[in-house]
Order: sequence, then structure tokens, then C-alpha cells
Amino acid sequence: MGTVSLKSILEIEQIDDLIFRGFTPQGGNGRVYGGQVIAQGLSAASHTVENRSCHSLHAYFLRPGDRSKPIIYDVDIARDGRSFSSRRVTAIQNGKQILNMALSFQVEETGLEHAEEMPDVPAPENLKSLQELQSDIIDKIPEEFRENILRKRAYEVRPVTPMDYLNPKPIETLNNVWIRLTDDTIPDNLDHQRLVLAYMSDLTLLDSGLRVHGKDYMNTDLQTASLDHALWFYHPYKIDDWLLFSQHSPVTGAGRGLNFASIYTRDGKLVASASQEGLMRERG
Repeated sequence: MGTVSLKSILEIEQIDDLIFRGFTPQGGNGRVYGGQVIAQGLSAASHTVENRSCHSLHAYFLRPGDRSKPIIYDVDIARDGRSFSSRRVTAIQNGKQILNMALSFQVEETGLEHAEEMPDVPAPENLKSLQELQSDIIDKIPEEFRENILRKRAYEVRPVTPMDYLNPKPIETLNNVWIRLTDDTIPDNLDHQRLVLAYMSDLTLLDSGLRVHGKDYMNTDLQTASLDHALWFYHPYKIDDWLLFSQHSPVTGAGRGLNFASIYTRDGKLVASASQEGLMRERG
């Protein structure tokens, strides 16, 4: 199984002034990964803005994406002001919206600065990757999840306090995870840094609310899905270095869970924040 090129996912096709088309790599199963739709939507909006970078986005997932079909991104130019530009992006399949997203872009500025300190956690070199942890017990994991676990990826995830995947129990709400890009074909510039971060920001956020209850994505008694997603970008980072996603879930209830992430470089710079509400519905 070859590694899926993240660059090929992020390189969308422009088919009209404000209309773009994105593709999903074949292989794998289930619905289109939400981080892909967010990143492709950000890419589409970025094509319509000059000399400004995205500083925030707010998205709603409306329907699951079909992996076998392209996704159309329709961009609406809401406003271009002196300092900020606003865009709205609608992602469409089969004539229906699967996501809508509002984005804001800003000219480069300086100003007051402060940030919460990065938590003290083990370095990623001292931790096993998520794929290694699950591969060690692959013969005991339900067969329908094995192909997805073993598939090569364009990124690596190393949890600081991994769950017991065979006998999951409730675990602390704080969920620190190191993530880095392993696809060396993506150029290291600000726009691509934010596309990659948008893609990776949906990988482990929902886990934060699940692990408090001793649950993970392999629980068949639970229906899970991302409902909405928000990102705020602050500073550039080195695109192929480790980022710490310091995540927590302050509340779950009414079949939903709320999750937050502060995203740091390994030297402690807070470069982005994310939030997500997810569906956590018990079946039956």
C-alpha cells in the first residue's frame, strides 16, 4: 500500500473564476475525511485572495462526502476591505451541500502578543506512533479496521497518553498528541503551512471527548461524526517538524461533545487554535 500524497489532495483544479474541483484518493473506506474537505475549501478560497493569509475559518459539516466522486467548491466573495477579506465556500456533491464554511483573510500585521505556555510533555522521539501501537495488536483488532490502520499516510501521529485499544477505560480529558507531516513534496510557505494544518486539525480532536468515557472510533455502539470545526491561525511554523496538539473536552451531552486544541511548535510557540463539536450518539 503506497503512501497517499497530501500534495495531490491539496492541489485542487480551478474550473471557473470562483468554482473549483477537488478529488479524494482511492483506497480506504468510509466517508471523505473532514479535514480534507476543510483544507480543499481553504485552498479554493485562497485562490481568490491576493497578499493576504487566512487567519480564521468556521465550517459546518452537513452530509458525509462520497469518496468515489469529486467535490465541487463554490466560492463567494463577500468583501475585500483594507485589512481583511471575507469568503464563503460551499462544498457540493450530487447537487447537495456537504459543507459550508466562512473564512477571513488578513494582511500581515504586528501587535500585542501573549500566549499560554505549552504543557510539559515527553518529546515525540520518546513515544511510539499511533500506527505502531495499533500494529502491535493488529491481529486482535476487528478486521474492518485493519486496512485503515496499516495504510501508509502522509503524516505521523504520536499520542502522549494512548488508550488501551483492546480494553478501553475512561481516561483523562487532556489529550496531548504530537503530529508531523511526512510528505516532503509540499513546499514550506505560509499558505501551504495553513492548508496542512487545516488537514491535520481534524485527526484527533473528537477523540478528546470520547476517551473520557472509555470510547474510541472502533466502538460499534457509538455513532460519531464531526458537526462543526473552527480554526484560528497565528504564526508560521516549519512544515515538516512536530506540532503538539494539546486537546481537551470540557463537556459532552445531548449526544454531542465539544473539543478544543492549542497547537504548538516543539519549541513552545502557539501557532494555532482549533475547536470542534462532534456527534457522540449511543446506538440502540
